[in-house]
Amino acid sequence: MFTIRKPLLAAAGALLLTGCQYNVLSPQGWVGEQQRDLLILSTLLMLIVIVPVLFMSVYFPLKYRADRENTSDYDPEFEHSNKLEAVVWGVPILIIVVLGYYTAVYTHRLDPYRPLDYLDAGEPIEVQAVSLDWKWLFIYPELGVASVNELAIPAGRPVNFSLTSSTVMNTLSIPALGGMVYSMAGMETKLHLIADSEGTYEGRSAHYSGPGFAGMVFETMSMNEDEFNGWVENLRAEGQPLTAESYLALEAPTMNDPVSYYSSVEDGLFDRIVGLCVAEGKVCMSDMMMSDMHGGGGLAGIADGAAYSYDRERAIDGFGRSIDLPEVEWHGGHGDDAGEEGHGGHDGHEAQDMHDMHDHGSHDDARLTAPATLPHAHGAAEDKDMN
Repeated sequence: MFTIRKPLLAAAGALLLTGCQYNVLSPQGWVGEQQRDLLILSTLLMLIVIVPVLFMSVYFPLKYRADRENTSDYDPEFEHSNKLEAVVWGVPILIIVVLGYYTAVYTHRLDPYRPLDYLDAGEPIEVQAVSLDWKWLFIYPELGVASVNELAIPAGRPVNFSLTSSTVMNTLSIPALGGMVYSMAGMETKLHLIADSEGTYEGRSAHYSGPGFAGMVFETMSMNEDEFNGWVENLRAEGQPLTAESYLALEAPTMNDPVSYYSSVEDGLFDRIVGLCVAEGKVCMSDMMMSDMHGGGGLAGIADGAAYSYDRERAIDGFGRSIDLPEVEWHGGHGDDAGEEGHGGHDGHEAQDMHDMHDHGSHDDARLTAPATLPHAHGAAEDKDMN
């Protein structure tokens, strides 16, 4: 029975391993190749220590075991060896120096914020990636189109990613092309990749972001120029306009969304996504920070707190379903009576609002520093473009 069980276990293990992918060791882009080379180099350098240690952990116990017949090499007076000390300390130090050198070189070479212009690989293409709950939105600002859960790029041309998130932190990962960078709400991060050959590569979020995380996958299609231009024309022919209203509808939490296309993109939409001010009447992050830098609006600005609230409208439960939180009464004013009323609103409804906003993240930074008027709120006639 035991002899049959071992082959069965080996076969089961082999079957499980068939689901493994080795994109990291078989990359399809220059960035991925450089990262693979650093990984292999680091492993080989560390094996200089690991292999001898593994060998000696078996050799010395066998050679100097207590029941051996020949004990002529036993030296009870031995206490120090300069040669042994030189090997024990010298080899690891040399390995660390070499490893540190190559790590520094590759760190600067593969800086995700560093454009790949020095590769002379053609004109870069700009892609604005937004991680939503739970899907990916890819905007092509130069082409005026967008897609959901599908990324198309021309082979042999650098791709300049600008990343942000609508809610919690995520990570854009395309293992076959290179490393990954976080997307965060209210911030814009950068990533530069390139696909050396045509093909379809898996992409996904590599950072857990809630119950729909497993469905945040997309195909990265590397095409020749004609195929890529045809894909863009297909989006323009079949897609719907991506406006502020359609983006807010898309932003709602959903799971396992199908691929969808947008034929046009409203001007400045990505900047407003970064600023957390797509909805009408919301204050953008840049203006919020400017207000805080100048001391805020004091108690008089509490009444405008709704323009600074963001996470409250996006609260979800443990199953990814939206939560309708009670309305908050924003109070504010001047003088003792108004001040007391304003404080009452803060201690009661405001405190509960700040607690509830942690259900899904922590983007709001408005608290009590909103100005009494909102000249910079999105939708104001005198300032259409917040960024």
